[in-house]
Amino acid sequence: MASKDRILRLKEETRMNILDAAFRIVKEEGWDALSMRKIADAIEYTAPIIYEYFDNKDAILLELTRRGYMLLTRDLEEAKNEHRLPARQLEAMWVAYWNFAFANQEYYKLMYGVSTNCHCSYVNTLPEAEKQWDLFTEVIGELMHIEDLESDLICTKYYTFWSVVHGLISINILSRGSSDEINRMVLMEAITAITRSITDQVAAN
Repeated sequence: MASKDRILRLKEETRMNILDAAFRIVKEEGWDALSMRKIADAIEYTAPIIYEYFDNKDAILLELTRRGYMLLTRDLEEAKNEHRLPARQLEAMWVAYWNFAFANQEYYKLMYGVSTNCHCSYVNTLPEAEKQWDLFTEVIGELMHIEDLESDLICTKYYTFWSVVHGLISINILSRGSSDEINRMVLMEAITAITRSITDQVAAN
């Protein structure tokens, strides 16, 4: 049993080494430079060994995408737990989302197809990719006093937030934005305006 456990542990370590090597290549050279051969060379394995763990480069990209969403989820949960009121939670979570995007640009580009090819049909099958939706819609639902998290009203508000924040992030990742100070002002004004539209709507009803 001990021998079997050791073999499984070594396999998992090799798998993680492959992913870590792939990500190092990306950070140094960009997503377009990634190849199975480069990964093999980086960890001094033969290419066939890499294929024992991953069928192709897309499989590696999918696992790195999964890792990115797990990191984002961690940051969103931490931001949410810092506050009690839904409006403050939303603000903190979108700021955390923004900060994640710029602290982890390689992951963000892959997760959302910013200047990379997004394998969206595969990404949409990842449970980790759904967690962002779950966290935000839960808070929006609480703010709007709506229990049905699949409500069109919640969906509309979520995509209003996301479209603005993701759009601003994408513009700046492509180096077409303004200064950091102005970007932060635009971000906070957008978050505040959308949140206020929700609270005003609730008050009116």
